Order: sequence, then C-alpha cells, then structure tokens
Amino acid sequence: MAREGLPAYAITPHAAFEMERRGLSPEVVRDILENPGQRIEARRGREVFQLLFDSGGARWLIRVIVDMDRRPPEVVTAYRTGKIAKYWRERP
Repeated sequence: MAREGLPAYAITPHAAFEMERRGLSPEVVRDILENPGQRIEARRGREVFQLLFDSGGARWLIRVIVDMDRRPPEVVTAYRTGKIAKYWRERP
C-alpha cells in the first residue's frame, strides 16, 4: 500500500485553516506527503497519505487527504487521530 511520495502539491485555504486549527504545521504535512507510511486510494481521484508517530507516550496517526485529480494535486484537509485500527491498513 505504501507508494512513492508526492513532491508537488497545493494546500487549499480550507486545509490551511484546518491544519492551523489542529496544530499541524506545513512542514509536517510536507514530510508525510514526501514520505508516507501508507498511501491509500480513498475513492477515485482522492488519496490518503498517512503516517504513524509517537508523541507524549501515545501513538497517533496523521492523515493528509489529497485530491489527485487536480493539477497540481490539492491537500483538502489533514488531521491527527488515535483511531489507528480504523484507518491503518496492515500489509499482506
């Protein structure tokens, strides 16, 4: 499921607002897009780039949602969640 990263993209105003509100820096989002732990197709034209990380003794998943059918691809939102089992896909 992990695939190559995404070197070029745009961040929508909505995504920038949500990233700031959620305390996710553009650098964190860039790092995940360039080197995702997993890259999953959510639906046709939309992919999720996600990465597991540990912080403060807890395990988190950061998910970055990207519309791939745009030029350049557009980040539509990003968030951190503790619901790892719901979203993380185990490799076969």
